[in-house]
Amino acid sequence: MLLKIERKAKANHARIGLGIGEASEKLIKSVHDAREYADVVLVGDENKIRTTGTELEIIHSIEPSKKLVQLLVDEEIDGAVRGTLSATKTLSALKNSLGMKKLYRIALMETADGIPFFLAPVGIDEGNSVDDKIELIKRGAEHMKRLGIEARVGILSGGRFEDKGRDKAVDRTLDEVEIVTQQLLDIDINAKNYSILIEDAIKEANFIIAPDGISGNLIFRTLVFLGGGHGYGAPVLMDKVFVDTSRVKEDAKRAIMLASALVE
Repeated sequence: MLLKIERKAKANHARIGLGIGEASEKLIKSVHDAREYADVVLVGDENKIRTTGTELEIIHSIEPSKKLVQLLVDEEIDGAVRGTLSATKTLSALKNSLGMKKLYRIALMETADGIPFFLAPVGIDEGNSVDDKIELIKRGAEHMKRLGIEARVGILSGGRFEDKGRDKAVDRTLDEVEIVTQQLLDIDINAKNYSILIEDAIKEANFIIAPDGISGNLIFRTLVFLGGGHGYGAPVLMDKVFVDTSRVKEDAKRAIMLASALVE
């Protein structure tokens, strides 16, 4: 899967804008390394960015969140990566500029053993109802097709099948997963209920669905920040290419590769 994404990124070699709030030499080095996948333009305070010694193209702005989104909307760049900009400011600017009431995202992950998969929901306010999950999965599966990948969806709940009756909150997730799985099968999306067994899901599924946004966010953070895995960024599920990233990460290479691969 990763080789397919890498090949598509190189073939596209798109013009990708990267938001810069805080600029470190480590971050800028990762951007230089990403030039095999894309032409990268940095969006932020030019004076601060130049202190890293980079010769990369910079579009100066004291409001880089708004500027990055505007460049995307005006098609001056093919895709955007949030980089180290504020999530609140940047995603709000994205919603306002495109007239979107709600954003859906899926994260491309890689385990410490090198197994890639997509994960959703990753926003704490996403995927918290049956209808929201169905919409998220449908959009996610379509987005994966842009990369030439057919979704195999593994859906998780809050307990094993035999745990039903132990706790009302767990029971709700068990019931919800059954409903979601059946609805997906009814619309010909390859889906399977793995209960709480994420360790089994990762062996077969390439698109894993957490019980809710909070647990999905915790899976992401545990894997990337504690478990030795990698996050490639979380594309917003829309026609334009916008890859959300964590400000904590100082490596933009993977997100730039993913953004370039998604450009059509």
